[in-house]
Amino acid sequence: MSTTGLPQGAVPKLERPGPLRDRVYEALLELITTRALQPGQHLVESELAGHLGVSRQPVREALQRLNTEGWVDLRPAQGAFVHEPTEEEADQLLTVRTLLEAEAARLAAANAGSAGVAALRDILAEGLAAVAADDVDAAVVLNARFHATVMRLAGNAVLAELAAQVDRRVRWYYTPVARQRGQQSWIEHRDLIAAIEARDEALATRLMREHTEHTRRSYHARAKS
Repeated sequence: MSTTGLPQGAVPKLERPGPLRDRVYEALLELITTRALQPGQHLVESELAGHLGVSRQPVREALQRLNTEGWVDLRPAQGAFVHEPTEEEADQLLTVRTLLEAEAARLAAANAGSAGVAALRDILAEGLAAVAADDVDAAVVLNARFHATVMRLAGNAVLAELAAQVDRRVRWYYTPVARQRGQQSWIEHRDLIAAIEARDEALATRLMREHTEHTRRSYHARAKS
């Protein structure tokens, strides 16, 4: 499959300043994360360069970097392809995510003040609106923002750094099940906010663990359907 026919508006603008190869890398990673470029899709350097308005050299460099990081597979005599994650890969990452997020929820319940809770409620309102409008892309972005806010409220820099390392892959795995999870995911978010506001660390931990496990199971169920 070629890259021709990317969804309208899917190609991000290259941010300036910064080395061109880095900006191309970020643009391609965003296209992969949002699944505008699908797992298994053939990545043609000339077509990607045309979409991004750059020469082929920074595209080639970006693809090599993405290959090193596991987002792209470079196959001899065939070219570059978006990596197709195995069920085992997804399971391992989503299991680690559960551990990180559960601890973040516990710490958020211990540390969050009224402003933090209000920030979570604002994201909740936007998320429910996105689901009602069937805006999957917005729901995915808002879901990531919600979890990042919980992580920020946890107040543990090391935990946040570890979570940031898996954040984009979590978005990658969450996108295919976002519509399936739909409103239920945001109901779980609402319950979690209540636990954080009540400073109930045990309940917040349990709810976040259950919430992330629901996503993990939904991802595997989608592969079998």
